[in-house]
Amino acid sequence: MLRALNISLGFVLALILAYSAQASFDWSPFAVAPHDMRGLLGVLTAPLLHGSVEHIVANASSLLILGTLAGSVYPRATAWSLPFLWIGSGLGAWLLGDAGSHHLGASGVTHGLMFLLFVLGLLRRDRAAIAAGMIAFFFYGGMLLTVLPHEAGISWQSHLGGALGGVIAALLFRRLDPALPRKRYSWEDEEETLAAMDDELEPPAPREVPVLWQRAQQEEERGVVLKFPPRE
Repeated sequence: MLRALNISLGFVLALILAYSAQASFDWSPFAVAPHDMRGLLGVLTAPLLHGSVEHIVANASSLLILGTLAGSVYPRATAWSLPFLWIGSGLGAWLLGDAGSHHLGASGVTHGLMFLLFVLGLLRRDRAAIAAGMIAFFFYGGMLLTVLPHEAGISWQSHLGGALGGVIAALLFRRLDPALPRKRYSWEDEEETLAAMDDELEPPAPREVPVLWQRAQQEEERGVVLKFPPRE
C-alpha cells in the first residue's frame, strides 16, 4: 500500500509541475484535437494538462484514492492496465469529440481506474477484490454516469474511453495477481472446535452400533419354553 501511495503521489506531483508550466507555453498542440491527425499527439500528453486549479484538484484526489487502492490490491494488473486507461482516454476523445474542440485532463484515467477496480471485484470475487470494488464504488460510483453526456464543457468522451480501457484491462489481466492471503479470525477457530466437539458427542447411528450378543443358532431352531407359575 505504501508503494502504491508513493507512486500515486509521484504522478500527482507530475501533474502539478505540468500545470505550473502551462502558462509559459502554448499547450493546445498537446491536447487532444478530435478528428485531426495532429491532435493524436494529445493521446499521449493530454492527461498531463489541466484547465484550472479545481480541475487538477478533483483529478488529483481521485488518482490518490483510486491509484493507491488499485496498486495495493492489484499491483501487476494495475501496471499492465495503465497504458489501456491512458490511451483509451485519449482515443475516446479523439474519436467521439466534436471537431475543433480540445480535450485535456486525467479524468479519463481516473474513470479507467474506477472501472478497473469495479470489474475486477465482479470477476475475482475474493474478499480483497470485493472490498476494493465496494470502496471504489462508494467514493466514485457517480463515474458510472459521467461516461455519458451530462454537462457542457466536460469531456465525457475521454471518460468513456478510459472506462472502456479499464473494462478491457480487467478482462485481460484479472489473473495476473494472486489472491491475497485470507485473514483468519479467532471466532472461526472457536466454531471449528465446537463443531468437532459436537461430532464427538453425537451418538452413532443404530446401524453403526456393534452387536455384542448373538442368539445361539440352536435356540433359534427349537425355540424357548417359558415356564409360568401355577395359579393358586
